[in-house]
Amino acid sequence: MPVPISQMWTVATYVVGQKLRRRKRYPLVLMLEPLLRCNLACAGCGKIQYPAHILKRHLSVDECMKAVDECAAPMVSIPGGEPLLHPDMAEIVRQLVARRKYIYLCTNALLLKEKLEAGWFTPSRYLTFSVHMDGQEEHHDFAVCREGTYQKAVEGIRLAVSRGFRVTTNTTLFDGADPNAVRRFFDEMMDLGVEGMMVSPGYAYDKAPDQKSFLHRQRTHELFEMVLSNRRDGRHRWRFNQSPLFLEFLMGRRSFECTPWGNPTYNLFGWQKPCYLLNEGYVDSFKELMEETEWDQYGRASGNAKCQNCMVHCGYEPSAVDATFTGFPGLWATIKAMLFSTYASPRAKEALAESAKVPHGPRAHLVQLGYAKDVASEELVTAGPSSFA
Repeated sequence: MPVPISQMWTVATYVVGQKLRRRKRYPLVLMLEPLLRCNLACAGCGKIQYPAHILKRHLSVDECMKAVDECAAPMVSIPGGEPLLHPDMAEIVRQLVARRKYIYLCTNALLLKEKLEAGWFTPSRYLTFSVHMDGQEEHHDFAVCREGTYQKAVEGIRLAVSRGFRVTTNTTLFDGADPNAVRRFFDEMMDLGVEGMMVSPGYAYDKAPDQKSFLHRQRTHELFEMVLSNRRDGRHRWRFNQSPLFLEFLMGRRSFECTPWGNPTYNLFGWQKPCYLLNEGYVDSFKELMEETEWDQYGRASGNAKCQNCMVHCGYEPSAVDATFTGFPGLWATIKAMLFSTYASPRAKEALAESAKVPHGPRAHLVQLGYAKDVASEELVTAGPSSFA
């Protein structure tokens, strides 16, 4: 089971409690961002493009706990930057565990082995290491712009699993991703013994160096339909640490509106408006964030250009969870998605076979620009139309 029953129960009772109180907007996961600096410089990241004096700063333990108590969400995700660079991360985790918060510590795992051997952390049902893995070895190292990171991350995952820690992976897919390679990657992660996987399309950060590789909505549906359908021949064992309705949303089988308040963000500058992905100002308190943000100006239905192609988990996972507990139809849909997850699709199977004929990966980066490169002849040819067109 990808999520412990105790965590499922905590989340379920929390969401039902919010609905009984008739609260339309409530936080599900606090995105606690204690620092922005990182030991990698990924081309698709918009979080590390700040001046040096900002990257040197970090939140104190007390500042982190104040935000956690103020928000009161049952789960806390700790992204960055790289959280393991924070000198007090062990104490932050200890205090979160004492508060019985379910923690997802997001890390590239370059320092994971070192910190585990130093005794920074103790296994707990409340603590999960969410390791950033963007695909098989060659693709992952290319995506994070440094060779050797995949093997080092795998080493950290194996050590954490062997010591009894909860470990999940966190994968972001961009345009040009090879769906067949992604499926092989999921097999590899299951073989490592991770508890579950999280997957999401990349968001087009304004500050990200690579602006050409972000997925648009239709391309997102096409890619995830190929990746997640037809899960036979052992693929039924894939475990995802996500709402199954969110995965169906990515596949184009469901329609949700974004709930940006579901995963509020607190970082060096305060409470970020309106969400983890958009930076349109900050407020001093969680109450101000919830009451003063003009939420109707965000989400696809609002017409906001920055929201039209976004399908990222931090905005839509809360929507899917909320839909599960809206009534019997949502609950039944979730149960069906959990029990019948092979998703037979002849169309997706055919598209997957066609995709295998197209160059992918770091050597075929021009696919992301709408071209395919014949490596043998060095001729540049226009890529064919989408198999789903």
